[in-house]
Amino acid sequence: MDYQIFVLTLSFLSLLIYLFIIPGHRDSRLPPGPNPLPIIGNLLLLGDKPHRSLATLSKRYGPLMSLKLGSRTTIVVSSPYIAKDFLSTHDQFFSNRSVQNTTRLLDHHKVSLAWMPANDQWRLLRRITKEFLFSGQCLDASEMLRQQKVQELVDHVSECCTSETAVNIGAVAFTTTLNILSNLMFSKDLSQYVTTASSHEFKDAIWGVMEIGARPNLIDFFPIFKPFDLQGLTRQGIIYSKILFGIFDEIIDQRLQTRTSSSSYEDVQPRKNDVLDLLIDFSLKNESVLSRNDIRHLFLDLFVAGTDTASTTLEWAMTELIRNPKKMETARLELIKVMKNNTKLILEDDIPQLRYLQAVIKETFRLHPPAPFLIPHEATRDVEVQGFIVPKNAQILCNVWAIGRDPKVWSDPETFMPERFLEVEIDYRGQDFELIPFGSGRRMCPGLNIANRMLHVMLGTLIYKFNWKLEGNMRAEDMNMDDKFGLTCPRSEPLIAVPTRN
Repeated sequence: MDYQIFVLTLSFLSLLIYLFIIPGHRDSRLPPGPNPLPIIGNLLLLGDKPHRSLATLSKRYGPLMSLKLGSRTTIVVSSPYIAKDFLSTHDQFFSNRSVQNTTRLLDHHKVSLAWMPANDQWRLLRRITKEFLFSGQCLDASEMLRQQKVQELVDHVSECCTSETAVNIGAVAFTTTLNILSNLMFSKDLSQYVTTASSHEFKDAIWGVMEIGARPNLIDFFPIFKPFDLQGLTRQGIIYSKILFGIFDEIIDQRLQTRTSSSSYEDVQPRKNDVLDLLIDFSLKNESVLSRNDIRHLFLDLFVAGTDTASTTLEWAMTELIRNPKKMETARLELIKVMKNNTKLILEDDIPQLRYLQAVIKETFRLHPPAPFLIPHEATRDVEVQGFIVPKNAQILCNVWAIGRDPKVWSDPETFMPERFLEVEIDYRGQDFELIPFGSGRRMCPGLNIANRMLHVMLGTLIYKFNWKLEGNMRAEDMNMDDKFGLTCPRSEPLIAVPTRN
């Protein structure tokens, strides 16, 4: 609704003043696409679900398409082979990010791992996150922590079984994921299943940052309006960001105070050896390349990127399995076979044996990629692709949602069918461009490996430990399957399901 209001208002004013003065035109060197209107370009074609609108347009104009979104030239990629051109063949020229105005708040884009150019500082941050958080060795060492948080999820759902209380699947997945990350970072929970005031503040701020980033912003299309903040998004974004930075600062200050409260560094006990400790150590030795401000912005990236994407994917996976009870039963029988009716939790070492569960996750990523356009890329120079020119500073949208539903790529693409991945060797690690929910190339999401472990264990546990039915005895076939466009694409209505013990 917000998107439609501002676009319609703008289009009315623009057309009224300019329609007979400035004709719309296209650069013949650009990929094909719809003719732009004066001033507003092709904004009216986007609607409130751009991933779907652009998928429809690509059927008319082709898998490499150009649009004018306000003042911004935008290139839309909707096929695996063209995605490979952008993310692999010409990766070096498309590795920068197209930065939204809300990402510029507090200069986040200048120090953010997700948004800064692929420069030396970016490479340093990638190396730090790999060494301290995402390497195989780090993930193996932190498995017990993730097991503990998944056990807390099981305990919460078990209490819901006893009280016959329905569970908001996305919300409990968000809490579990958030606490896994916060314990890796800070050795403490930042959320509770039963919300408290302190956990409510952090979760609300995270959700607020994501919501602000997802809402259509007039300034992104027409920078001339930046001083006016007509939608109030800048003001709101600053409020949420400052809340999060305040929480991070408090945690960092407490840790530094603990370190200096004894006569010598070696006397401080117990040392956490979490990501915060490792970053403080690195910063003290290399303050010129990693400041406290860099650490705060890195935490912001990790929490925003790591929480909603995982919880959204798990919610969609549970939705599809509840909607397809035979496939739910197939997944459960595989788990029973591998676990041998063991009452313990699923281990990460069990994942390779759970081929059908892996297929369920892949099929969920195909139908419901958490970020339908990935994070937008930007051209650093004019580049020729498929005989067309992609101009410098053009925004690149890789419509992985459209790729996942392309009948030229997938048979029966609208059907949830995990079995398709039992027959083909396609993975989502960036080499198979039919399935790239984490992207590919140098800007591929660094959190792929931890997300892979968390999703399989959390989803497998919920299937193995509990039976599920919809609240109010709703029929599965009556579920609303609409999504809601944003930084991620969650269900338009939360999945509320009632658990019973197996």
